[in-house]
Amino acid sequence: WRNLAAYGVLIGVGQFGVLYFAMDGQISPGLASLVVQSQVFFTIGLAIWLRGERLNLRQGLALVLAAAGLALILVNVDAVTTPTGLALVLFAALSWALGNMVQRATPEAPSLAFVVWASLFSVPPLLLLALIFEGAPVMVAAVTTMTPVVWAELLYQSFGNTLFGYAVWGWLLARHPAAVVSPWALLVPVFGLTASALALGEPLPPWKLAAAALVIGGLALNTLPGLRLQRDRPDAVG
Repeated sequence: WRNLAAYGVLIGVGQFGVLYFAMDGQISPGLASLVVQSQVFFTIGLAIWLRGERLNLRQGLALVLAAAGLALILVNVDAVTTPTGLALVLFAALSWALGNMVQRATPEAPSLAFVVWASLFSVPPLLLLALIFEGAPVMVAAVTTMTPVVWAELLYQSFGNTLFGYAVWGWLLARHPAAVVSPWALLVPVFGLTASALALGEPLPPWKLAAAALVIGGLALNTLPGLRLQRDRPDAVG
């Protein structure tokens, strides 16, 4: 129960709640999807500190390459991105990393059931924060005026992103080193930047494309040699 509560608060409130609050005028969705991937470095750092995992040279170089992409986005912030927004998204990234560590500590728990039951602990603090920052009238209006498109988005976030996505994510983290699994999340900003550009008209200047290329390069460097190893040696893991 302690791990369920910790995971629910860290992911439901610390990651999602804070991230969405930051995207409400503090940072663009595309940039938020990139900055939140600092969770990769938090996750690997916590795995090294708490679980004694080690980085090999290739993984270290991959992280440096991906970090260069994140640094490029940070030095090109615009009027849409505020220091508060950056700080909130970094906090969300740290919460995600801590949630990863909590789920890795309970590998015997079925991943989907773990996410479902942990989500119950997200509701009370999220309701309280919504009352404090938005107020009851806004909360009621948000529910009573929801369109079919918004309901579809809510269902996708609930079932596709949270239940399916985080259940699979936790299953992988429980069975493989964090340095192997967590860099796959670096694909998020590529989809995030693309979707934000298509749906919201967020501009994609050359520096954003360069940052995405660096992130993808880091992912490829970290992941592809491991996939080749598993293909050549079916008995290899991680």
